[in-house]
Amino acid sequence: MAIFLGVDTGGTFTDAVLLDEGAQRVIASAKALTSRPDLAQGIGGAIDAVLAQVPALPPSGIAMVALSTTLATNALVEGQGAPAALVMIGFAPGDRDRAGLGEALAGDPLIEIAGGHNHAGSEERPLDHAALDAALTALPPGTSAVAVASRFATRNPAHEIAARSLIRARTGLPVTCSHELSAGLNGPKRALTALLNARLIAMIDRLVRACETHLSARGIAAPLMVVRGDGALVSAALVRERPIETILSGPAASIAGAAWLTGATEALVSDIGGTTTDVCLLRDGRPAIDPEGARVGGWRTMVEAVAMRTTGLGGDSELHVLAGLDAGLRLGPRRVMPLSLAAHLHPALVHRALDTALGREPAPDESWRIALPLFTALPPGLPPREAALAERLLAGPQRLTDLIHARVEAPALTRLVQRGLVLLSGPTPTDAAHVLDRQTGFDRDAAHKALTLLARQRGDNGERLAPDAEAMAYRIVDQLTRQTVDCLLETAFAEDDTPWAEPPETLARHSLTRTALHRRAAGLVRIEARLGVPVIGLGASAGCWYGAVGERLGCPVLVPDHAGVANAVGAVVGQVSMPVEGQVTSPAPGEFIAHLGSGPQRFGDPQAAVRALEDDLGQQARARAVAAGVEDPHLITTREDAGAEVEGQRVVIEIRLRVTASGRPRIATG
Repeated sequence: MAIFLGVDTGGTFTDAVLLDEGAQRVIASAKALTSRPDLAQGIGGAIDAVLAQVPALPPSGIAMVALSTTLATNALVEGQGAPAALVMIGFAPGDRDRAGLGEALAGDPLIEIAGGHNHAGSEERPLDHAALDAALTALPPGTSAVAVASRFATRNPAHEIAARSLIRARTGLPVTCSHELSAGLNGPKRALTALLNARLIAMIDRLVRACETHLSARGIAAPLMVVRGDGALVSAALVRERPIETILSGPAASIAGAAWLTGATEALVSDIGGTTTDVCLLRDGRPAIDPEGARVGGWRTMVEAVAMRTTGLGGDSELHVLAGLDAGLRLGPRRVMPLSLAAHLHPALVHRALDTALGREPAPDESWRIALPLFTALPPGLPPREAALAERLLAGPQRLTDLIHARVEAPALTRLVQRGLVLLSGPTPTDAAHVLDRQTGFDRDAAHKALTLLARQRGDNGERLAPDAEAMAYRIVDQLTRQTVDCLLETAFAEDDTPWAEPPETLARHSLTRTALHRRAAGLVRIEARLGVPVIGLGASAGCWYGAVGERLGCPVLVPDHAGVANAVGAVVGQVSMPVEGQVTSPAPGEFIAHLGSGPQRFGDPQAAVRALEDDLGQQARARAVAAGVEDPHLITTREDAGAEVEGQRVVIEIRLRVTASGRPRIATG
């Protein structure tokens, strides 16, 4: 029998499962806390715990290891990632403001130089090597990678390839070329995708290295695969170069896991983690692929991924008290460490802070908030104020009142949090679940103290937020239910066949929708609404929340066995699938250009151009599939012709080809 090991690293937990492929059943599962900054501890803990449940299984008995993760998704949702530079070649000055590039750069270096090609793939201006070389010399310390995007690079990648060679020789940094991530023509959007990819390289490399190191220490020589955002598997080596393809990796794996665990073919799958809630429609047993590219944390990328709505809502979501007389609550999008978990890890520090705050009326929020460093050595390239705070945190977690010595240091701490170097603690839904005894494992006493302090806070109406910790916990749970319902309704309206006049976000929160969901039985006008498919709730805490969600939506809710490790299950049931796209364009009658990986090639016959492109794409797709772990990939080609009517005749303007190489990954045979 072939035994597969699935591992999923999330923001809070790392899960591991052993799956018997022949019997199609999970034979063991385990969890460990995700460890920061050294991910190896959490990965190793989960793997060791699951292997301990099957002591007779030798290392050679593991045929394949598959890894999924939400780390890349979480980083983009929370606006984190390592500093990266963006090189834009041949773009107009206004292009930097398109696709959200200016906001995405967030102060990271932007290098704009001459060069680029036109729509036919011909060079418009020579690449300015001297300007690029001078700009690279001025890169600030701490730059982790460089992204390169050239105008019409998908029609001719020569300038991106030349720039990559110069950057690697000059800096030794990893380089991401936009044409390798997408065949789309939208240059600013390609540049954004390349920039986000560059930011994630260091993080995903640490993750893969941690997994490989522990597998080697356990004597497991099975190939390591990683789940891509569309649910397909790729080799660990490939994902190191293109980590952005792992955005929505965890959610994609959870969809596969949901279908495998429940056998359902029509359902809304809702996966709640520590940081995000991911919702996807399962139709005919398969998730849809988003034709516009994955959208995560406000960024619309050009990465092919499942049609998933990702919202910054999870068990560890930060709680906000809204202004106004009703003192409403809001959860997310930023993740904080639950005070129950912080006390579990650092009991003396956290309980001392909570007890001190309980002795004051009212207690300042900062007096019981903790800053936890996610580094063990001083990060390079920090500005002076951030460096001063980081140096103090080298001694370990500290209360904010002890850490911040002057008001001007508060924004510096915020920037450290945004860079993913520091995690703050705070009251969360996880704390509420512990207070209500719906969840165990962390420090319930600390959770109760934290929610007592929160309940004592007063809103704009002068009233306390709640009478006690238990009442506060119910308020938090109700808010999480409300926001989860909104997430599910948004997806349902977006995927529904009805051509609604309003956007899904508006419809989900419309007063008529909210009234209809309450199914009022009286009145001259009676409105009723319910979800037309069941909800599959996934995640370690799904059982805590989704009963109330189903009642609110009037639909069945399935929380399957192993719902807490569905991502890890889904990681090992997928296949490798490597798509490559290209175009044949016709700039003039009788002239056809095949845009090959080596550059454009002209033909007088359209079919000759198509054959040349199909051969080139087939070679690329086959090579990628083999590199991803398939011994004998199967090729499928799809074609789409775009044309126009000219003087009553149909004229072909562009022919798009997509070649996909797929197959099962190699497995170890002992």
